[in-house]
Amino acid sequence: MKDSWRHFAAEFIGIFALVFVGGASIMSATLNGINPMLLAAIAHGVILALMVTATMRISGHLNPAVTIGFLVTKRIEPMMAVIYIIAQLLGAMLAAYALKTVFPANVAIATHLGGQALDPSITMGQGIFCEAIATFFLMFVVFGTAVDPKAPQVGGFAIGLTVTADILAIASRTGASMNPARSFGPAVVSGFWQGHAVYWIGPIAGAVAAALLYDGLFLRRGKDNAAHGAVEPD
Repeated sequence: MKDSWRHFAAEFIGIFALVFVGGASIMSATLNGINPMLLAAIAHGVILALMVTATMRISGHLNPAVTIGFLVTKRIEPMMAVIYIIAQLLGAMLAAYALKTVFPANVAIATHLGGQALDPSITMGQGIFCEAIATFFLMFVVFGTAVDPKAPQVGGFAIGLTVTADILAIASRTGASMNPARSFGPAVVSGFWQGHAVYWIGPIAGAVAAALLYDGLFLRRGKDNAAHGAVEPD
C-alpha cells in the first residue's frame, strides 16, 4: 500500500506541475497580449523535462497515454496503471482549479485555463491524426531514452524537448495536448469540452503504436534497467 501511495504522489505532483506551469504560460501570455505558442512550447517542455527527471526513479509517466502504452507492453501491472491514471487526472484537475484561483476570470475564460481546442479549419479526424503523430514521437522518445536498457542517460530532457517540438508543430491545429490528463483537467474546471475526444483518442492511439513498435522491434524482452525507475510495483 505504501508503494502505491508513493507512485500516486509522484504522478500527482508531476502532472500538477505540468498543467499549472503550462497553463500559466498560456494565460500569462494572453494577459500581456503576447502570442502564447512559443512560451507554451518552452514552458511545457522545460517543466516536463524537470518533472520526468525528478519522478522517473519512481514513476515518471505523467500522462495517461504513456501509462497505457506501458500497460499494453506489459511494463506496468493493470492495478498500478489505474492508480497512475487516477493520480494524473486528479492532479490535472487540481492544477486547473489553482489556475482559476490566481488568474483573472476574463483570462481564464479566454484561454479555457490553458486547455486545448481544435482550430475551426480542421475536422476531428484531422485533429486525432495530428495528436496521434505527435504522441507517437513522444512515446518513441520515452522508450528510446528511458525504457531501453541501452538508452542514453539524459533524464527527461529528451522527452521535454520532444514536447516542445510537437507544440511548435501542431499547436495551431489542435493546441498540441499529447496528454489526455493535460486536456481533461482544464476541461472539467472551465466546462469547455469542444472536440475533447480528440485529446483521448489521438494520444492513446499514438502512444500505443509507438510502444508496441519500439518494444517489438528494438527491444529484447528482459528485466528493465533499474536506472530509469520502477515501472512495476515492488
